[in-house]
Amino acid sequence: MSYPDPSRIKHEDTEEQIDQMEVRHKLNKVKKHCDITIQGAKAKSLHTCSQCGKSFPYTSGLKSHLCAHSGKKPFNCDQCGKDFMSSSHLKQHLIVHSDEKPHVCFSRLDHLKLHQKTHDEVRDHVCCDCGKSFTRADGLKQHQRIHTGERPFKCSYCEKSFSVSRNLKEHERIHTGEKPYHCNQCEKSFKDTTALSKHLGIHSGEKPFNCDQCGKDFISSSRLKKHLIVHSDERPHVCSLCGKGFSRLDHLKLHQKTHDEERPHVCSLCGKSFSRLNSFKLHQKTHDEVRDHVCCDCGMSFTTAGQLKQHQRIHTGEKPYKCSNCDKRFARSGALKIHERLHTGEKPYKCSYCDKRFTHSGNLKSHERLHTGEKPYHCTQCGESFRHLSSLLIHMRKC
Repeated sequence: MSYPDPSRIKHEDTEEQIDQMEVRHKLNKVKKHCDITIQGAKAKSLHTCSQCGKSFPYTSGLKSHLCAHSGKKPFNCDQCGKDFMSSSHLKQHLIVHSDEKPHVCFSRLDHLKLHQKTHDEVRDHVCCDCGKSFTRADGLKQHQRIHTGERPFKCSYCEKSFSVSRNLKEHERIHTGEKPYHCNQCEKSFKDTTALSKHLGIHSGEKPFNCDQCGKDFISSSRLKKHLIVHSDERPHVCSLCGKGFSRLDHLKLHQKTHDEERPHVCSLCGKSFSRLNSFKLHQKTHDEVRDHVCCDCGMSFTTAGQLKQHQRIHTGEKPYKCSNCDKRFARSGALKIHERLHTGEKPYKCSYCDKRFTHSGNLKSHERLHTGEKPYHCTQCGESFRHLSSLLIHMRKC
């Protein structure tokens, strides 16, 4: 610290004046330092993006910004495979995998703020084409691609393109076979989080989505939505061979296999064949005598949970399926369908040998044996064969 030359101080100068001179000297030093710092900051702001002209005080800021133009995301999450443009974004994301939620049910403050908008109904981003409003600018930008038809995200393996980057990433996993989402209870892996969350419901047994018409529970809202069509009269998928209508396309495809006689799943014990793998597996249980679903009222056991649930209606008297034409009710949806054909006159099962039609597939099978001469029911005592099970039972009482 330098002090004023005592020779330059007049005798009348007081101690207070000397202190003031010292303060002024210190202030000049601070001002000089600030000028140097400001000039240094100005010099640092010369890191400019060649693509959009934006400037940054540090090279690291420019480097992160350039990723926005290139689409490069060098920072990868080792828990779910998600990529990020900067280490800070990755750091924020990692909180999602931890149990830490400092912002009341949210791991990040910006997520909490966006969530709060849903309560406030603040939708300040409005589409100028249709008037639809959004809480976020990126939500609006994504929506506007519906109007423009823009699909900026192109698959590097095929010609397909997408309006949302997430959809592209999920699609490319079809080509790569990548399944980054792992179940922590078994060894199964999945392409997306939706499939993983559905799968986790199998382990927990939780089925939070309930049908208010029949009481059936489902692990996802999409499965409940599909199921609800069963209760409606809508049957948009019609079989071109027999005219039978189905509420779901996958049900129609399974039905068409009965016409094609494509039954690739053959039982090695009895020779019976099946078009569906799950039907084949259920059939095998009849040989193994695995009946692990037991009724707590009478002790009767079943091979499937569905069979047990259906059986329990005998004890409860529950008949959730009501005919829309009369007051009759049924314990099984299949029984209701057959009954309703009495009202509609529908006979979807046509004989392939003559013009006769039937309301029930079992009746068609029995009828066609008249044409084929098939007698599948054999008496174990005398070897005589019969077309119908009822005929065999009558015979066995006498044999």
